Amino acid sequence: MKENQPVSIFDKITGKAKQAAGDVTDDPSLRRQGKKEEAKGDAKERLDRAEDRADEEADRVADLERRT
Repeated sequence: MKENQPVSIFDKITGKAKQAAGDVTDDPSLRRQGKKEEAKGDAKERLDRAEDRADEEADRVADLERRT
């Protein structure tokens, strides 16, 4: 687990909570804020996965370089 992952999970959880609070209080602004925060968490997760893939590819290329 990377260090960004707990932050992205926290963003997603607080986003969902704000959306639920917005639903309960009938507050569209709070719902929008929650959706944005959840989307931010999703984006952080996608970035984390992309970084992992880039690191794996860099390792693969470095291994090929050592072999040739």
